[in-house]
Amino acid sequence: MFDVDNINEIWQTIARNKTRSLLTAFGVFWGIFILVILLACGNGFDNGLRSQIEGFATNSTFIISSPTTEAYKGYQKGRDWNVDMSDIEAIKKKIKGVDMLSPIFSKWTYNGENNVFYGTKGGNFSLKGVLPNYIEIDRCKVMYGRFINETDIAEARKVCVLGKKAYEDIIGTDKNPLGLMIKANGIYYQVVGVVEAYNGNVSVSGSMDETIILPLTTMQIAYNTGDKFDFFVFTTARGYDTKDLQTEIKNLLRERHDIAPTDEGAFVCFGFEEIFTMFEYLFLGIKILIWIVGIGTLLSGVVGVSNIMLVTIKERTREIGVRRALGAKPSIIIRQVMAESLLLTILAGIVGLVIGVAIMVVVSGVVANTPSDDVMFLDPQIGFGAAIAATIIIVLSGLLAGVLPATRAIQIKAIDAIREE
Repeated sequence: MFDVDNINEIWQTIARNKTRSLLTAFGVFWGIFILVILLACGNGFDNGLRSQIEGFATNSTFIISSPTTEAYKGYQKGRDWNVDMSDIEAIKKKIKGVDMLSPIFSKWTYNGENNVFYGTKGGNFSLKGVLPNYIEIDRCKVMYGRFINETDIAEARKVCVLGKKAYEDIIGTDKNPLGLMIKANGIYYQVVGVVEAYNGNVSVSGSMDETIILPLTTMQIAYNTGDKFDFFVFTTARGYDTKDLQTEIKNLLRERHDIAPTDEGAFVCFGFEEIFTMFEYLFLGIKILIWIVGIGTLLSGVVGVSNIMLVTIKERTREIGVRRALGAKPSIIIRQVMAESLLLTILAGIVGLVIGVAIMVVVSGVVANTPSDDVMFLDPQIGFGAAIAATIIIVLSGLLAGVLPATRAIQIKAIDAIREE
């Protein structure tokens, strides 16, 4: 379709009326440009949201014991109850589909006074007792040393892991923290590690950066709670439904603690998977809307190209009629008209694509160099697949724009062209 002679002829046809051709091409250029900008911005907001939850297990659910709201088996409503380690073992044995499971024991200071000290330096931080697998749920980076291990749990060692901010405030970045002794809520612990949260936007009972992490058993002994704790978190294994697991776990706990089967108020259940799924559907809807708006804008440009091609065919009635009289086949006429439409559309579309991508690369660089703790717009660029899809749309648009003009062109007869002349 595009040999040198054809390209020269097509270019001469387009150049006959430069202003009209530029205005026509602008419609296609603008459609692709808007599509690229919208796709890149959509990706930017998507990336920004995902960065806010980076490192956290999105399939996690927290279950907290709460006073009962119904009387049952001789117990009055309002009875306090606590989950204990035997419940955790029962859940592991009887309920399939639970991937990771970690109890959590938390202590906060509400008066704002310093409760954690190293030498003369102090700070106000929460204490959190967990099992070693907790780091797989609320993921973090180990800056120094290690996290809590099984030996710490088995021997109830007086060791701790500091969050980054706790380390910086009470020890300082100029000193190796490993092996140092800190005092937390009146008890001394040896520092075995320092961790940094991926981000502080999603956390369990406080950000990891502002927490002193202890072995669960150590904390239970320190506060004389036996094998009880505040709440626990679990993650759902692949192929299982989180809501079904929540129901199974609550039913098991009801049976073990004599809670009424209909007492939903005895549990506070919070699942992150539902929230993250909602955001997934939200951004899927946004992407679909972006493609609809972008393609709609592009189609308006295609209509403009088609209309201008019809005007061009009208102006070239005599030329086309003479070609038909000299024996030009309809396929040749169709190929010529389609090539003109395709070339004009491809040139305008590629320019729109390149300029759109170039602008978003600049914007991406500006955003990346802008310091912010809560980044909600990150790396606004289109992917390779989207660029290929946009290119295919450009080609299809060019072919679509040439269908009606090509059909009108082959309907021109030599005798009609002479009469019109």
